[in-house]
Amino acid sequence: MRYGTLLFLAVLSLSVSGMLLTGCASTSVKRVEVDETIDLSGQWNDTDSRLVAEEMIGDVLSRSWVQDFRLQHGGKAPVVIVGTVRNRSDEHINTRTFVKNLERELINSGEVDFVAASGEREEIRLERKDQAAHASEETAKEEGQEIGADFLLYGSINTITDRIEGKQVKYYQVNLELSNVETHRKVWIGEKKIKRVVKKSRLGL
Repeated sequence: MRYGTLLFLAVLSLSVSGMLLTGCASTSVKRVEVDETIDLSGQWNDTDSRLVAEEMIGDVLSRSWVQDFRLQHGGKAPVVIVGTVRNRSDEHINTRTFVKNLERELINSGEVDFVAASGEREEIRLERKDQAAHASEETAKEEGQEIGADFLLYGSINTITDRIEGKQVKYYQVNLELSNVETHRKVWIGEKKIKRVVKKSRLGL
């Protein structure tokens, strides 16, 4: 009986000590610049999204299709829309953030005109219908005045992962294509590759 009592007290003491240690754990927070590169898990992150978008949009806008279109249409800038970028990788990737990065680079370049994506257009159309019913005739926007896109940008994000004994190689390949909406002719195909080695401690530290 005495041995059992001592064992119970020892186990209880260890449990209480563990709870106290857990309760005393502190959280450290450090503010950093939003464009600072921080790799924690080795997976796709905000830095990858931003840098890939900058590089690939820089490449697509440097090609001859832009000037060719301007020459054929009296100097008019081509109208571009960003379609679907599919996540075909083995991890969760927020493709919406990547698409927004692509859109930002296109708009800010000043080289092309840009129109809203399909989901955003539906919201704008609902607004026009609401205006038709409630806004004054002078301020209500008319139907049938939308600008059609000349080119559609779309693509995919793919990964290959190789693992062995706490080490893995992450390989990302982003493929984007730009097609003429009217003729379906592809005017640009871009590819960006990222490769990184991730090592994990056996102790999980």
